[in-house]
Amino acid sequence: MTQPHDSSIAADSGGDADKVRSLFHSLVTDFVLFLPDVVAAVLANSIILLADVLKCACELLATLLAWLALRRISRGESAEYEYGVGKLENLTSIIVGAVMSVCFAIVVFTAVYRMLHPSPIHSGGAGLAVFLMLCGMCANTWLWIKNYRIAKLEHSPIMESQWRLFRTKAMADSLVFASLILSLGLGRYAWSVYIDPAASFVIAAILLFSIHAVITHSVYDLLDKTLDEGVQLIIINKLVAFFHEYKELHGVRSRRSGGDIFIEIFLEFDGARSMAEVQKVINDMKGTIEKSIRGSSVSIIPTTTNVTD
Repeated sequence: MTQPHDSSIAADSGGDADKVRSLFHSLVTDFVLFLPDVVAAVLANSIILLADVLKCACELLATLLAWLALRRISRGESAEYEYGVGKLENLTSIIVGAVMSVCFAIVVFTAVYRMLHPSPIHSGGAGLAVFLMLCGMCANTWLWIKNYRIAKLEHSPIMESQWRLFRTKAMADSLVFASLILSLGLGRYAWSVYIDPAASFVIAAILLFSIHAVITHSVYDLLDKTLDEGVQLIIINKLVAFFHEYKELHGVRSRRSGGDIFIEIFLEFDGARSMAEVQKVINDMKGTIEKSIRGSSVSIIPTTTNVTD
């Protein structure tokens, strides 16, 4: 069996270490901002702050689960999981999406309640909340950008869900910040009591959009959905480049497992060629495709029948 190059292992280990480190920073940031948020929500009598606290508690749990999953993955593959534990990333992302769904329900419920029972916010706690939201906006925007960059370097369902999560948090904090400023500035008007719950509905809409993106991507990968057209086009181009080396293409199978891509190509070769010649062609094709598609593991299978037969 062909063993992976040491440089590939080192690169993968480095990538996993970056992900784990980034999630740990996210976890610490969430925890540091959570406790003052609770105090501010109680003092300000703000339903949007209460919704934000409950939302942050759910997000803290989601980030903890993601961090624990990535730590498990970064320890490497064991004999029990010869295809790795990449599916754990997809499962964790779905859990993150489920937790975000709980946040969505909490935000909608609290917003509806405050619409039916309007109440002004208290300026003392609101002042503290404005400062905390400003800090949260800066921290969550930084984590959003950092996790986004890591996710774009290598396909990772967990990092994909995390940058979307922190994008939602940054937008939510910005909205809470604006809502508090408006509520305090326009407090002399009777209708200002509806600013707080109205902003909560906007947060709910942002959450719903992120939930859909996180869950659908992870479910497709869990169900072994075929790779997207861009990656399939790369495979076809490489097969065309080697078209004179084989007689017929009998099928291609592909799927994702976390950050890993598995590709199976079924080819028919000229029966008059020696196995040594065929193996050389297989090695050349495998190396070319794996270089073009990062994180891929290619298996080229000689056959005389279609893959669906």
